[in-house]
Amino acid sequence: MSDIFNEVDEEVRRERLKQLWDRYSIFIVGIAILIVAGIGGWRGYEYYVGKKANVAGAAFESAVTLSEQGKFAEAEAAFAKVATEAPAGYQVLSRFRAAAALAQDKPVDAVKAYDALAADGSIGQTYQDLAAVRAGLLLVDNATLADLQKRLDPLAGASRTFRHTARELLALAAWRNHDAAAAKRYIDMIAGDGETPPGARARIDILSGLIASDVKS
Repeated sequence: MSDIFNEVDEEVRRERLKQLWDRYSIFIVGIAILIVAGIGGWRGYEYYVGKKANVAGAAFESAVTLSEQGKFAEAEAAFAKVATEAPAGYQVLSRFRAAAALAQDKPVDAVKAYDALAADGSIGQTYQDLAAVRAGLLLVDNATLADLQKRLDPLAGASRTFRHTARELLALAAWRNHDAAAAKRYIDMIAGDGETPPGARARIDILSGLIASDVKS
């Protein structure tokens, strides 16, 4: 008798499943198609991104080679092309390399390029600070102390990534502009920072000696 009831229950379940399939089969099939299409689309997107990155990488390496060969005008044009057509990572790198190529024979234009990077909030604070430091390196021999301070004082703060270089440049600019008090202030910042690299400490010791000699003379 129990077998009969089991057979009836099984038949009822099959009938209910059939009714559910008849009612919702179009939705189930549609969802399955969407899943398959989504996976295929994602695979296609991954292939497209990978191919674009490979092309950008080759173009970037070609531009680097031109720069290393001293063909700065050609390198500048090549980096500029990568910066406008490549994925975001290569765009930022190319803008920096284009500015570096400009620095070889067009330092004024290079400073403008670095300033544009320093003002571009979309690339992130670290890259912005790096661009400002690069501009400072090009300007330190000729700019006024006030100009360098405007550019680099914010970067000299305790939490900034390139504070050591910024402080060195400011100390050097202060010494070059005959402002011993400002130079000492930046030297003290360098000396008091436990994370200052040994090389920076050695250079500041030399600068301190130069300042002492100036005072004596």
